[in-house]
Amino acid sequence: MTAIRLDVDQEVFGDDLKGSLKGLLGRGAWRPVSRLTGIVVWTGGMLGVLLLGMWVTTPWRRRRLAWRNGIVRRWARGMAWIVNMRVNVAGTPPKPPFFLVTNHVSYVDIVLLFGQVDTVFVAKRQLQAWPVVGYLTRLVGTIFIDRERRRDAKRVLDAIDERIGEGDGIVVFPEGTSSDGGDVYPLKTALFEWAARRDHPVHVATIHYATEPGHPPARDAICWWGSMTFVPHVLELCRLPGFQATLHFAEAPLVGNDRTALAVRAREAIAANFVPHLPGKRES
Repeated sequence: MTAIRLDVDQEVFGDDLKGSLKGLLGRGAWRPVSRLTGIVVWTGGMLGVLLLGMWVTTPWRRRRLAWRNGIVRRWARGMAWIVNMRVNVAGTPPKPPFFLVTNHVSYVDIVLLFGQVDTVFVAKRQLQAWPVVGYLTRLVGTIFIDRERRRDAKRVLDAIDERIGEGDGIVVFPEGTSSDGGDVYPLKTALFEWAARRDHPVHVATIHYATEPGHPPARDAICWWGSMTFVPHVLELCRLPGFQATLHFAEAPLVGNDRTALAVRAREAIAANFVPHLPGKRES
């Protein structure tokens, strides 16, 4: 448990959070401070509304689900407004219940997708231990997976089955980790098993970000990868005047009864609309 705690602290805060804060203040803090304040106030307010509504609608499962989805979508769109994330959606978002896979380049992907589809996510189990974020992700129904234990996939498949049956949408990031956005990683096949067993449609989306001229490229300022740590990265992201997010849904879902073949076809569908995030320059 101590080792996990140390890993989480490193991933969230990094080695020199104090230095990151001092450096940020030294370069003019009005934008990140105002945005962080807005994020905290907006999240706290919407959390209160979410909890109240979920308590009131407890006897009615469908109403409770609709309330959760509506509040989470409003929260996500408010977050996008606070950081000036301008969203461009191509194609038609699926209606729940659905099974959706997409490439994964940043924690920003969560906000982007929550703003467009009614869903819960499949995420790594370590996220449960994050301060504040862990509680919020549990509250909105996230399904956690232990990627170090192959047998955990069966439990997650059962959880997906239950959530789909209740009318939820499911988003999976089958690359297994967020990347620098330079390419689409090979997709892990384990969770495609759920769709393959049932011949259930697999919807596909592709995510891309772009920053404004004269500012760090999305690969560094928005993509979250390698040894980057969460809080310092968020502080830097909040310094951007704004950025563009593109969410491209494929025209038709995939259907098949072989999980490996589905994973290959899904990667090809993601790649068909993929624009790489390149180092040292602004993407378009």
